[in-house]
Amino acid sequence: MNEPRIAIVSLGGTISMAKKVDAGVVPNLDAESLVSSLPELKEIAEIKTVAFRMVASSGLNLGDLLALREKIDNLLQEEVDAVVVTQGTDTIEETSFLLNLTVRSDKPVVVTGAMRDPTTPGSDGQANLLAAVRVAASGLTCSLGTVVVMNDDIHHSRYVKKTHTSNPAAFSSFPLGPIGWISEDRVRIALKPATERLRITVDPGSPEKEVLLFTALLGDSGKLIRHVADLGYDGIVLEAMGAGHIYPSIVDALEKLASTMPVVLASRTRNGEILSKTYSFRGSESDLLRRGLISARSLNPLKARILLYLLLRAGKTKEEIRNVFENWV
Repeated sequence: MNEPRIAIVSLGGTISMAKKVDAGVVPNLDAESLVSSLPELKEIAEIKTVAFRMVASSGLNLGDLLALREKIDNLLQEEVDAVVVTQGTDTIEETSFLLNLTVRSDKPVVVTGAMRDPTTPGSDGQANLLAAVRVAASGLTCSLGTVVVMNDDIHHSRYVKKTHTSNPAAFSSFPLGPIGWISEDRVRIALKPATERLRITVDPGSPEKEVLLFTALLGDSGKLIRHVADLGYDGIVLEAMGAGHIYPSIVDALEKLASTMPVVLASRTRNGEILSKTYSFRGSESDLLRRGLISARSLNPLKARILLYLLLRAGKTKEEIRNVFENWV
């Protein structure tokens, strides 16, 4: 049987940072360099390497990710059976979620990285890349959407998030946990999404959009939020307190904004679902929803921003956007 054909697409990040500059490291290893240091990969699959970017993941932007989506779909359509993306972990949850929503192919897409750079004792990059290729080559994630493989865990991009600045076990998937794992080189998938993957098509020529992520604070005076419309934003994701609450002084400003653009209500706890009918005080979740804000349901603010951005780029109306968020699981 022919070996699966896997493309490894490198974006940079800690997994690629083997060059010392001053006191720290910077990206310098492309996909070919990463593969050449792991001869075991050739026993698993026929490998194609693509050097797409060479930046820390904090240096990526949404345009880069949409260009990456196009590259991945072209590779999957013409050349390979699966794609593994290597990048920095700081924004891996946003990259993987955007790819999950936009990649057209049902073939496996796996994203991985490293928490410790190659110059550090206990570096995890090689092990993560090897595990990611095993997952991609297994074919077990076909039609599941984009997954993230870190520390021998397989996370779905809908739920994965980074929870620690430096620990190798930094990734979790509240409330479900990983959907699978790798043990003795074997790939195990224990959970699969119960709902069909949402796919959003973004025309590269569509007007650019900008979504503000705004955090609600104790005693916020509201000076900034009152000027959001003047700054040219097309939508807002509000990181509210707790189950969807804000300081009363900014309620009126948010209601005014919600009449002109989508304002999505998420929680700064980044765990749990926005409530809808538990509290009724001014600035509570039910008060804000009555004033036209859109519930993010269980989506954390980072993912809600990605989803809102893509829906705006796709030309969806405010009511269409509301329907997507309200039916999110």
